Amino acid sequence: MKINIKKIVVGGMLVAVAVSLSSFSIPIGASKCFPIQHMVNVIAAVFLGPVYGVSMAFCTSLIRNLMGTGSLLAFPGSMVGAWLGAMMFKYTNKLAMAYIGEVFGTGILGGMLCYPVAAFIMGKEAAVFAYVLPFLMSTLCGTMIAAVLVGALYKSGAFAYLNHMLAEN
Repeated sequence: MKINIKKIVVGGMLVAVAVSLSSFSIPIGASKCFPIQHMVNVIAAVFLGPVYGVSMAFCTSLIRNLMGTGSLLAFPGSMVGAWLGAMMFKYTNKLAMAYIGEVFGTGILGGMLCYPVAAFIMGKEAAVFAYVLPFLMSTLCGTMIAAVLVGALYKSGAFAYLNHMLAEN
């Protein structure tokens, strides 16, 4: 794999955005949704691809855990969502598929993958689907924010420019 310095820089900026805005939450019912991670996952899926997107999600989760603002459950949720969103966009080149990939990857698959992390690593009792609903609510909020942002980039012409700039090496 050829290293793309521009993608590394954009990934680093997305990590900075996600970490610095990780305290922003939206109360929905009895839970709090932290949509910024999901927003940057979609942006990374569209502009960076699967390798850089998953790396960005991992770094964000790691930094948040080291700072005490995240939990171990952030790893499976964010990384699976970033990977599936990027893969679906890569092979279809459709923005809607990136959104669906993030929602399904984080909300369903990531939520289910949190069970072994919670049960075996964190020592918490949880059902297999215990994290699916909160993760779905959070990723839906973040994906909607990303859809508005990416839609604005697309209409302004910046989307094509960014894709072209990041494709070069």
